[in-house]
Amino acid sequence: MTATIQRCSQFTRAIATPTDPFITEHGERLDHAKLAFETWGTLSSRRDNAILLIHALTGDSHAASHQADDVPGWFEGMIGPGKALDTDRFHVICTNLLGGCSGSTGPRSIDPRTGQRYNLAFPMLTVRDLVRAQIRLLDRLGISRLHAVVGGSLGGMQALEFAAMYPERVGRIVPIGSSAYFSPQGIAYNEVQRRAILMDPNFRGGEYDDEQGPDQGLAVARMLGMITYQSDELMKSRFGRSTDARYHEWPEFQKRFDIEGYLHYQGDKLVRRFDANSYLYLTRAMDSHDIGWKRGGVEEGLRLIDAPTLGIGISSDILFPRSYTIEFVDHLRKLGVDAHYQELDSPHGHDAFLVDFDQLNERMGDFIAR
Repeated sequence: MTATIQRCSQFTRAIATPTDPFITEHGERLDHAKLAFETWGTLSSRRDNAILLIHALTGDSHAASHQADDVPGWFEGMIGPGKALDTDRFHVICTNLLGGCSGSTGPRSIDPRTGQRYNLAFPMLTVRDLVRAQIRLLDRLGISRLHAVVGGSLGGMQALEFAAMYPERVGRIVPIGSSAYFSPQGIAYNEVQRRAILMDPNFRGGEYDDEQGPDQGLAVARMLGMITYQSDELMKSRFGRSTDARYHEWPEFQKRFDIEGYLHYQGDKLVRRFDANSYLYLTRAMDSHDIGWKRGGVEEGLRLIDAPTLGIGISSDILFPRSYTIEFVDHLRKLGVDAHYQELDSPHGHDAFLVDFDQLNERMGDFIAR
């Protein structure tokens, strides 16, 4: 694997390209697959202080800013001196997932065998594929063991799989708002979102133009997604039944409630930065998550994990109810693993791990530092 690297005083932005093909769990081949990544803090001479941070569905490698005038990242409140991911002590790595659309190889990338975009010819991905792609990057960086793997949602799924697939390479894991397997209700939410994209006339079997893609379908998918990421308590306090809609790009039917305008805004915002085909592939990868698949069941899958585990649930999460986090923590405890449960008491729903950084720093700090 080779890497094109841009170095600055406290960070690295890079794209790593393996020289050997990547074979997916379903036996399909990707040549010259790239992973974009960013780093914060300094890797120790013993290369033993690395923390892998893994983003959720529509995230990317830009988890935090690198200097005062840089764009803030999605985990800004957690990375830096004195924070849970303390850059005075740790070397934090965050990739853009395989299948994504922010520098890593995904369905809108060029297939070197054809000279055309992969689109729906891109291989099916599983959570285990996403993990193996990142292991290849760590091999390239000469990091044989991680101090910790941290991730929320889809990232938390991968944290669990890292510990199951590569127990000798993981010191501890922090899955946040996640589960040992994706629930049927979660799969149902994802399928409705995919249907919205597939039914958009501009989808064209995945062969859409950049200038005229399935924007409406992707926007509707995001609108549904946003409902699952938040809570009734938050929507009631933030919007109530106000009809003073602050977003007017879409024509309203009769009159509009403020919450409707907010959903339209979030849908259109995602369209400007995310690819519809990547959305299809990564939601299906989420659906694949089952720690017990081909391992004899969930308990047998969890038996592969011996890394100290901090499972963090969210009190108001409807996409990953806290009971799912408590379930895998309890299983690990019964198996003799040093496993603990903490909870974010928050009205922000599933998105709490991207908002309530004070609570998250408090819950995670000692576990990461010890």
